Amino acid sequence: MKTILLKNGQILNATGALVPQDLLIRGEQIEQMAPEIEAIADEVIDLQKKFISPGLIDMHVHLREHGFEEKETLETGSKAAARGGFTTIACMPNTRPPLDHLSLIQELLKKAEQLAITRILPIPAMTMGMKGETLTDFRAFKKAGLLGVTDDGYGVQHEDVMRAAFYLARECSIILMQHCEFCDLSNGGVFHEGPIAQLKGVKGISSASEFKMIERDLVLVRETGVHYHVLHVSTAESVALIRQAKKEGLPVTAEVTPHHLLLCDEDIPGVDTNFKMNPPLRSYQDRLTVLQGLRDGTIDIIATDHAPHTESEKERNVYEAPFGIVGLETAFPLLYTHLVLKKLMSLKELLAKITTAPARIFNLPYGTLEPKGIADITVIDLEQERPVNPRTFLSKSKNTPFQSWRLRGWPVMTFHRGRKVWG
Repeated sequence: MKTILLKNGQILNATGALVPQDLLIRGEQIEQMAPEIEAIADEVIDLQKKFISPGLIDMHVHLREHGFEEKETLETGSKAAARGGFTTIACMPNTRPPLDHLSLIQELLKKAEQLAITRILPIPAMTMGMKGETLTDFRAFKKAGLLGVTDDGYGVQHEDVMRAAFYLARECSIILMQHCEFCDLSNGGVFHEGPIAQLKGVKGISSASEFKMIERDLVLVRETGVHYHVLHVSTAESVALIRQAKKEGLPVTAEVTPHHLLLCDEDIPGVDTNFKMNPPLRSYQDRLTVLQGLRDGTIDIIATDHAPHTESEKERNVYEAPFGIVGLETAFPLLYTHLVLKKLMSLKELLAKITTAPARIFNLPYGTLEPKGIADITVIDLEQERPVNPRTFLSKSKNTPFQSWRLRGWPVMTFHRGRKVWG
């Protein structure tokens, strides 16, 4: 059983201060943690005071396999995740065919076991074919240990279908993860509905398309008590609804992406499709409100919504180009540079949003550093500064609005179950 000794690292203590730490890995577990460890190991790595973090967790990733392997695969997506410091990623079901049956999930997991270098947690579809009409087999998914269901990319439009989903989810104790969007209110838009869309001469996507679905679904949460997780929150009204739900003690959790925290529609140059995502970049005030929601705990976690597309797809006109950007390889340095270094959040608070909080919400045995715990570890150079260069991405796709941004705090080494998979 291989042993690895990480020397001269630093971890966060209970007060959020960086303190010296060595860490001994034996096999898949952390065997020992102490300010100084003297032990014989198969490999000794001098971290030169770099930061040791629990492996990061991303509960919203698109890996595209099966059906869209030209955009991403289990192998390339997991490599991108490892490079970004993520050891656990949850993949969405909008593949071809959609992950709407347990046999498809089992097939994906078998392939991931062979090809992926990080942990992959598939989230199955809520409805058959993701058509919003007939519910999938929640009971089979729960029995197989799957965490939740979602039709991400397509909000469930019909209230009767969603009501049936809530009551079945209550029977099965499974989480409903909702992409909140009423399509008739989105109306074929591409950017946020407002002055910027008007100025650019494009159709806008209203804020109501998102928050009206949250409003509808919260009635069902009150009826059933089912855990309801709101994907990629983007509007001020959504934050207000989630905040009120939490005040009522409802089992509601929510996530936000790095791009909705750091960008708004005013930042879109021309009609650049690398700034086209769903939900769209909202107004400046929306951005400030979702950031405040993250800071005050209304929004529980950060997830990338990593959505790879080919260059040729993104080069289409603004109406035909697909929604979405990649995010796994830039998430931590973006957040560290623009939230922690700007003193909008502490490093301890940021880490909680991408480690312990998602682990708690989804009942995962990861996201912490402790003796006898699983050796999912990310080493981060908090001083390293360099520009974002999509040409170096390990993802198959390069669609990012953050090209050339100078960022600090890059992951330099990632261990998954005790094995070094990056760095």
